Amino acid sequence: MSIRCPNLPFLPGYSFNPNIGKNKYHLNPIFGFLGKGNMALIEKVKPNMFGPLSDKYPSIYPRGQSVELPGWIMFDKQILSFDGFFQETLQEVRGSPFQVRNVKIYYFLEDGTIQVVEPKVENSGINQGTLISRQRIRFPVPMDDNFYDLIDFNIGKEVELYGRVFKITNCDKFTRTFLNRCGISVPDPIIGPEDPYLELRSHDKDACQPKKPNRNKDSLGKFLENDRKVLHFKAYWDDQMTEYGYLHSLQLRYYLADDTIEIKELQSESGGEPGFLFLKRAKLPKRYKELPPVGSNANYTVLNVLGSALSNRRYIVDPLDCGRENIEYYGERDLSIGGVINCYGRKLVLTDCDAFTKEYYAAKYGISEFNSLPEPTQNKETVYIAKPRERELPPWNGFGTYEDSAQNCITVEPKAPNKNLKKFLLYDRVGLDSHILRFKAKMVSKIPENCTRNFIISYYLTDDTIAVFEIGSRNSGFGTSTFASRAEVQLPGQKIYVSKHPLCYTSEHMYIGATLIINGFTFVLTNADEYALRYMELNCGQFPKANLKAIMDKVREKLRPIYKNFVAENIPTESSVITYSKLRNMLCKIMGEDFTEHEMITIARGFSASCFNEKYDRQKIRAIALTELKRYLWDDLDRLREYFLQTDYLKAGKLTKKECYTVLKGARLPFDNELLEKILEVMKKDNECKISYEEILQFLNRTLCAPPDEPPINIKNQLWWGSEPLAEAGKLIDWCAFNKYLNLESTFKEAIEPNSISALEKTS
Repeated sequence: MSIRCPNLPFLPGYSFNPNIGKNKYHLNPIFGFLGKGNMALIEKVKPNMFGPLSDKYPSIYPRGQSVELPGWIMFDKQILSFDGFFQETLQEVRGSPFQVRNVKIYYFLEDGTIQVVEPKVENSGINQGTLISRQRIRFPVPMDDNFYDLIDFNIGKEVELYGRVFKITNCDKFTRTFLNRCGISVPDPIIGPEDPYLELRSHDKDACQPKKPNRNKDSLGKFLENDRKVLHFKAYWDDQMTEYGYLHSLQLRYYLADDTIEIKELQSESGGEPGFLFLKRAKLPKRYKELPPVGSNANYTVLNVLGSALSNRRYIVDPLDCGRENIEYYGERDLSIGGVINCYGRKLVLTDCDAFTKEYYAAKYGISEFNSLPEPTQNKETVYIAKPRERELPPWNGFGTYEDSAQNCITVEPKAPNKNLKKFLLYDRVGLDSHILRFKAKMVSKIPENCTRNFIISYYLTDDTIAVFEIGSRNSGFGTSTFASRAEVQLPGQKIYVSKHPLCYTSEHMYIGATLIINGFTFVLTNADEYALRYMELNCGQFPKANLKAIMDKVREKLRPIYKNFVAENIPTESSVITYSKLRNMLCKIMGEDFTEHEMITIARGFSASCFNEKYDRQKIRAIALTELKRYLWDDLDRLREYFLQTDYLKAGKLTKKECYTVLKGARLPFDNELLEKILEVMKKDNECKISYEEILQFLNRTLCAPPDEPPINIKNQLWWGSEPLAEAGKLIDWCAFNKYLNLESTFKEAIEPNSISALEKTS
């Protein structure tokens, strides 16, 4: 009190209790301004009874001589840090009445708040961290009207915070400098008292030891030293003398971390499963008599010395370990090339080891010779190859599917049948690649109306299922609907109520000209969509009807003896193009009934002579693009050039199509996406499919041979890739390319005149 009111001496009679006659102790809510125009509820500290105390001025400066700025601006992020300690009483530790706990006291200058933190010490056994959160702290009673200020903290002082006394022993350099500039003398650091509990533990180590004997083996050090170090040996077990026995090739692994052994069986000619676990990882005893009883391997032997009732039993630990049996296990010293180990009655002979094992034994035991032993020969006469017996299931009863019935017969618990997940992931839909083959089909029926119906048969490669959809014609009496839902379709002529799953239609049965029987209805595949034909040609190994090389090999063998007459009768007179129907009629007569319609379509697509004239060429696209630029008053080629140069960090002058598209979109050209795609399509590309951006800049420059303006068109509709259908491939066939692929030129030159040869070479 005398520090804050130096006008009155701190003597009896000059001070009194300010709470006398007071019946209200609440804080008066007062609204103030925090800055200009920011009104908030603030707490006014009650002034000292002996004189005015204003929070506007720091308490260490005389009034009127300090800068009139808020504390959160003057002392922002400025903290006074003090080191201290407090003593905590210990009643449960003999010889240590208390323990010393070191703390950090932080005083925040911006608002006068205090925080006390105890640094965390590992394995201390007490909760450490923040002891007192950041807040303003009042003095203890009877001086609790005021708060602690910075002059209350100094080295050597004791502060009482919430009933706990903290002794300040040191401070940091910033705190010492700040207090000195404020005119406060800071003493030298003092040394705190030593902790009697730590002294007790350092001098009397036996006082902290457990009373009971500890027989636990510390294997942590061995584990840390030998973790992931494994000794590999090759071994064999000759079991050919027994019935159905064979020679087992084994791999023995010895783990140095815990002295355990794991044995796996390698693949052999006897049909053993590769990677079969011969012995699970565990310690291998040298002598095995019987299964050890419960508790035989425990570290303690417990004796019941008193009573048999549940409440009067007394137990002690047997220090002599009476009845404990010492079991010898195989160690690293027992393993060597040529050695024989006993694996639960089976004699395993070690024949070889790896390089790490050789280095380990050479470094630790000084062994230098590691001669591998040969394994005995396999006696093929006595070898018995155990084939897994297939489980005989009862025949299908007609309820559910074959897979569900088989799964319910295998296990009592109902489980869903396993599906071919690998095939599903391989043929699942990826973008526009749907892996669905769609064919156009006609129904073969005695009813004339059914023969006019149109069907679409979809074959799903993911699970070999088939779905049939009907496309209704106008005034036919049949609507568009699902004719047969998606499911597996069995091949005709099979028994239904059998235990094994009957054969179903696969991808090999799907080709143009094939006949399918679905739910008793006969369908003939007459055509396929472009995706199906393209997919079958790309995967010709899976679809032999779409393998052009195999088909032409068959045609070559058939035409070899009659190729002379074949070429002489069918040489085109006007051009080197022949129609599809003409070539089909010729090949059907020669190839016979085995020649299918799909094979003919494959030949026609392989040697197609169909041409396609684009509606919009390069000059047309440039005229449309320059018209759009003129229409939107765009003329910023210099900035576009800078964008290209910035993107081309290799300074090669060329960019990929994707990079050019990104630059043109980023330059905000007034083009639709369809027009941008067309512009990049008509650009010239090099061997790496890159485009020169100088050509794009010249293409968009109106000052270089600008074509006349084009009338406005619907760009999104006219330039869309699907607006103009492509010519159907296969209607016209290149006769010269077809004969050149047959590679029968010698016979061809003998069959025709020299004039015809020269004319044909000119046309080709």
